Amino acid sequence: QVQLVESGGGLVQPGGSLRLSCAASGFAFSTYAMNWYRQAPGKERELVAAISSTGGSTNYADSIKGRFTISRDNVKNTVYLQMNSLKPEGTAVYYCKAERRIINRVYWGQGTQVTVSS
Repeated sequence: QVQLVESGGGLVQPGGSLRLSCAASGFAFSTYAMNWYRQAPGKERELVAAISSTGGSTNYADSIKGRFTISRDNVKNTVYLQMNSLKPEGTAVYYCKAERRIINRVYWGQGTQVTVSS
């Protein structure tokens, strides 16, 4: 069965750092682009970062550019989001998404809570 399991969320002070992980199984991970989304209460889910299947290309939301880094390990079937200089507006549930656009196939994880507060 397909699984995307996020981990690494928690409570962090403003200016602090967290590294999120998303462990994938049950599908051909290395053929899928991977994405991190986040959703705050009452807000739409928004794309935070994306990485191509090989890791050769990345994309970031303007709001986090320069502070977050997406990466992947196709041997471990895991995608990461390193979050530095966290701000209170970064408080949200962060979701991992796998996408193979050519066949219109998408998988979502359950999300992990990140709370940025003093």
